Amino acid sequence: MSTVQGIETPSGTVSAYVARPDGAVRGGLVLIHEVWGLVGHTRDVADRFAREGYVVVAPDLLADQGITEEKTLGLGEAIAGPDDEARNLAQPKLRELLAPLQSPEFGAITAGRVQGCFSFLHDDEDVAGRVGVTGFCFGGTYSFSLAVHEPRLLACVPFYGHAAFSDEELGRIQAPVLAFYGQDDERLMAALPALEAAMGDAGVEFTAVVYPDAGHAFFNDSNRFAYRQASAEDAWTRTLDFLALHVA
Repeated sequence: MSTVQGIETPSGTVSAYVARPDGAVRGGLVLIHEVWGLVGHTRDVADRFAREGYVVVAPDLLADQGITEEKTLGLGEAIAGPDDEARNLAQPKLRELLAPLQSPEFGAITAGRVQGCFSFLHDDEDVAGRVGVTGFCFGGTYSFSLAVHEPRLLACVPFYGHAAFSDEELGRIQAPVLAFYGQDDERLMAALPALEAAMGDAGVEFTAVVYPDAGHAFFNDSNRFAYRQASAEDAWTRTLDFLALHVA
């Protein structure tokens, strides 16, 4: 069963897609969308997790910044695709849409909204405090952020997210982290060795899985140019196993 509902957070009310399993509840999961906003792909992933027994809250974190499904339609494929002209047309549109996301105020508001979604799940009687987080791109970054700021979190599964935190901040992470990357995602791959070293120094249980012949957004099966089926299926299986071990 899925509904759209308002969730009270420290940053005000946020609209969220909430998917509940038909049967027994194994735990709760905050699901954070890509930079394209709360699109159909994210809702589909939420439904997939619900079928596996998780209560899923997928907040819409960008609509009030003007980033909606209608406005970002096709931009992901244009950026990832082989057509240089389409990419050149899409890039300035993307930069304009994403400009408001660079402000510290936006970061604080968004972190508060994610925290509120965590608390909503943590307090759910069926979930009983068993909550993890996962997200993609933008959502992967805020998955790392929740792990830094929420000691009650039981599992963190970021897909191709940035983790630009200090050693002191990383040392606050209590949850085990399973992070996924595509080998062709140059910026994240360049940063990964330092992140692995910092996580190790901080004593965080951190596992990075890197898929060859895959790049950014390899899990997104709505993006025909970025999607890599074998990598996505393996990541899905690993994610379910990880959640079963640490959350369910």
